[in-house]
Amino acid sequence: MSAAGTYTPKPGAAPLPRMIAAQAALETKMLLRNGEQLLLTVVIPTLLLVLFSAVDIIDTGEGKAVDFLAPGVLALAVMSTAFTGQAIATGFERRYGVLKRLGASPLPRWGLMAAKTLSVLVTEVLQVALLTAIALALGWSPHGNPGSVLLLLLLGTAAFSGLGLLMAGTLKAEATLAAANLVFLLLLVGGGVIVPLDKFPGAIQSVLGLLPVSALSDGLRDVLQHGAGLPWADLGILAVWAVLGLGAAAKFFRWE
Repeated sequence: MSAAGTYTPKPGAAPLPRMIAAQAALETKMLLRNGEQLLLTVVIPTLLLVLFSAVDIIDTGEGKAVDFLAPGVLALAVMSTAFTGQAIATGFERRYGVLKRLGASPLPRWGLMAAKTLSVLVTEVLQVALLTAIALALGWSPHGNPGSVLLLLLLGTAAFSGLGLLMAGTLKAEATLAAANLVFLLLLVGGGVIVPLDKFPGAIQSVLGLLPVSALSDGLRDVLQHGAGLPWADLGILAVWAVLGLGAAAKFFRWE
């Protein structure tokens, strides 16, 4: 204080945790205000869950259709946010120079990525809560250990985030937009989300089972539908994708 009633400014960056939290809050608000992102993260998974649970279009095996569909739609929600949505948003931020400017701010680049990750996790919590409520209203009867479900969701988020950031940091924004949406549609059909993998030929089935969305769908289904313990094989596949995706994103991501 320099004199009675006046204060001396104290310039400088805010504490790092506060900067990350503020950036994460901004990222979340921007995501929730984006109509295309809401379509991917909320509307499409919800419509698929309601439609295929109410109408007998696909043979999902014994039991109620919603018991098979709910875990797959949860996996789809994680993919839509951590991969598709994040890839598209980050790709256009890179194109318009937003990432370059943020990289020159007091918030370090790893802090910016941490904020994006927090934003993804917050969005996923909202997605899971909404889809779980809808599935329960449709007659879903989940089983299993919540800890196993949480571990699968976290590893799935890490795997898809790495792949999304890798795509956003290496391709042009328009190419990222097209590729991310195409991958979303292909994995929706061939990732065990709606159509059981055993409906595909044996050789193709083996390859599809190694995809991250297939591992996440199968793992969640084993726990929530069949009451299994830790699905080690699916966790292993997700862990490999997470390490490869995040490692490649850290190495090849271009900020400009």
